[in-house]
Amino acid sequence: MPYRHGDRALADRYEALLTRSRGLTLVDLDRSLLRAAARLRASHGIKPPDALQVAAGLRMRCGSLLTNDRRIPSPSNLPVFQLNDHS
Repeated sequence: MPYRHGDRALADRYEALLTRSRGLTLVDLDRSLLRAAARLRASHGIKPPDALQVAAGLRMRCGSLLTNDRRIPSPSNLPVFQLNDHS
């Protein structure tokens, strides 16, 4: 939304939060990650950005995925928790 509203300062703050926070890891996109995301899209019918996040979480062997999006499925080896359920 910051880019949509032309708010570059807010976009910069988001980027800093997402790239410098402890416990967060950025995962580079590569062909194998894109394939894994495509398989998730095919099997679960989720949108590309969500499929990329789940595929990255699986690759990094994350303990869980935290989201507000109830449409993201929970693969058997990656529990998905909804923020709204824990607030």
